[in-house]
Amino acid sequence: MASRALILTIALVGLSACAAQVPDSGQGVGFDNSLEAQRQRDAALQGTQARLPDTVLPPEPGSAEATAAETSRILAQTRTGDVDTAVLNSGVAPVEASPSNPAPVALNNPGISNENDFGAVAERQTIESDAARIERNKAQYEVVAPQALPTRTGSEQPNIVSFALSTSHPKGQSVYARAGFGGANRAARNCAGYASSDLAQIDFLSRGGPKRDRKGLDPDGDGYACAWDPAPFRKGAED
Repeated sequence: MASRALILTIALVGLSACAAQVPDSGQGVGFDNSLEAQRQRDAALQGTQARLPDTVLPPEPGSAEATAAETSRILAQTRTGDVDTAVLNSGVAPVEASPSNPAPVALNNPGISNENDFGAVAERQTIESDAARIERNKAQYEVVAPQALPTRTGSEQPNIVSFALSTSHPKGQSVYARAGFGGANRAARNCAGYASSDLAQIDFLSRGGPKRDRKGLDPDGDGYACAWDPAPFRKGAED
């Protein structure tokens, strides 16, 4: 009986040794919830202000900030260290010109003609060649001596310019006597047969005008047929 009690005692001791230690749930896993630890955490939080992350909004398209950002990006890509990046973006290899490596002259630029290409003209012409060309052109000049104006040959057709300059009264001022009734209606019918008032005035003068009006072209007697006006001819002579 004593041996059985001893075995039971040994078994209970072994089981108690193998049992897992359950932590105090009041402290939490890995935290010290003692009063002193809580005071230390509160003091640390009071000395530190919470900082929110800065929010950076992209510039508005078309604004000065957007233009400046795009310019900075392009300049950064075209720097000497970013030549490969610039080539990938444009598809054209950049030309780095310097005094020892001048930029190539586009002699075959399809956008301008050969005569307007400064490089092409400079290659084939010089100051001396231009001077020689000017002298050749001068040698081909032909001096034409001034001659007297041709005299007017006799013509049966009156000159309305000379007639306009020989008169001074305005259109509509009665100078010559006219007889008959219905002169205005007759003049309207007859004037319709002329292509212009100049042709009517020439025919009027050739038939005895301005004193005579055989076809009734000048019913008001001012000497001007079919509303012909001498003022433009007089003004042209003054100018």
